[in-house]
Amino acid sequence: MTPLQAAAALVAEIAALPRRDTASIRAVRQARTKAWARQPVDFILEVARALAARHAGRWVGEELIRFHRPAFAAFDDTLAAELAQGLDSWDTVDAYARILVGPAWARGQVSDGLIDTWSRSPDRWLRRAALVSTVALNRPAEGGRIDAPRTLAICARLAGDRDDMVEKAVSWALRELGRQDAAPVEAFLADNIVGARVRREVGNKLRTGLKNPKSD
Repeated sequence: MTPLQAAAALVAEIAALPRRDTASIRAVRQARTKAWARQPVDFILEVARALAARHAGRWVGEELIRFHRPAFAAFDDTLAAELAQGLDSWDTVDAYARILVGPAWARGQVSDGLIDTWSRSPDRWLRRAALVSTVALNRPAEGGRIDAPRTLAICARLAGDRDDMVEKAVSWALRELGRQDAAPVEAFLADNIVGARVRREVGNKLRTGLKNPKSD
């Protein structure tokens, strides 16, 4: 079976599910991960590319790479830039940054330079991807080591960005770091001009542990 045929079969199996919720789709992906454990890297990457082209299957392909050890080990700047093409919504960005880019960055496979380039992009989705990728830096389970300097460098660059999707991601990045190390986030808020939403949500998180205490 070629990678294109494999991708088509995977899409067909997902389409036939009685319920196409995340858990059900992930169960299909997990079965493929097990079945394809010995497939070469190029096979997994080609399946992921085919799924990305179908758009709706992007995150499934990203998980296929993430949970195929050799394929994930091969994930670098070149692949990160290639697979970032076509990101056009908060959900596609967040899945990509959380599943692949952030964990690879935390492990040194994706460079600071690529994330820096994204943070300066005219494309709002790449700017958001740079911010969301910092989440993994501050989650030890994902390879991070609590990295205030790199997190805050990206947040500082985008603190004045008033694009709604970017501003929400600044808040997320700061809240995630603040869960692990509040002091640098408090200092950042004192020293930088940020949006009202960011200041409110991050301040709430630092004081109460909740982003929006009343609604939460």
